[in-house]
Amino acid sequence: MPKTLPRKVTVRRAAARDEKRWRELFDGYCRFYKRTLSKPLTRHTWARIVDEASPIHAIVAEDRKNGVIGIANYVIHEHTLGLTPVCYLGDLFVDPAQRAAGVGERLIGWLVAEKKREGWSRLYWHTRLNNYRARGLYDKFTPHSDFVRYTVYPDA
Repeated sequence: MPKTLPRKVTVRRAAARDEKRWRELFDGYCRFYKRTLSKPLTRHTWARIVDEASPIHAIVAEDRKNGVIGIANYVIHEHTLGLTPVCYLGDLFVDPAQRAAGVGERLIGWLVAEKKREGWSRLYWHTRLNNYRARGLYDKFTPHSDFVRYTVYPDA
């Protein structure tokens, strides 16, 4: 399934040294989804990622030439439909200049392998219906479900 990348790309857990580049890519993710950038929220999210007691984690894709070129933030949580935790892939973003080379596929592939290693019940994520480019990647891993998401926000 994974295609050969033109250069060495590795996926690893995010480390403190990745903070600056992670923030740049996370801001790009927020802009893509038209979210208001929030330094306090970004700071808080990063603090949770590097806190070993937190269920929020991140991995990065990096190559020797460009450093960190992609991120995936995920949450491990309990649920009622299985005996082991599940993994929710919350945010996946690859530097636009590095896209279409299999970086997103490598990030998801790392999580699939981690799911097997850790014995999680499942790995899941969602995206916008019209995010066709990402959906083309996601369809390589699994067909989309028939669930519709409902969200109640604080101002409702």
